[in-house]
Amino acid sequence: MLIYSISELAREFAVSTRTIRYYEEMGLICPERNQNSRRIFTKKDYARLKLIMRGKRFGFQLNEIKEMVLLFDQDPTGQKQLVRTLGYGKEKILEINERIEELQELKIEMEEMMRRLEAGISLPRQKEEFQ
Repeated sequence: MLIYSISELAREFAVSTRTIRYYEEMGLICPERNQNSRRIFTKKDYARLKLIMRGKRFGFQLNEIKEMVLLFDQDPTGQKQLVRTLGYGKEKILEINERIEELQELKIEMEEMMRRLEAGISLPRQKEEFQ
């Protein structure tokens, strides 16, 4: 059985050991303990951490990630997890599209401001040339 220490996983996923302990506190992962009470992470924990990191990269909240991950434990067929993940994914795409629109509007506003500023800078030079 392949096992990992908390520091190995922290290094692998570029997070702190505190972050991994936090995920454990939230119930996202449930490592076993050895005789010395040290955490032992299995391939299953590794896979869950990978899913957590992917979910965070996609902008999901930890409570959303937790719901999606834990659904698999309730339904090993993965159907409930799939349905919920699709729902969250569609919501996230809508949020992203809204953010893109906001950023495009901001870009247009900034470009207009820059044109006005550049026009304002060039106007005095033109006036000086005529005097």
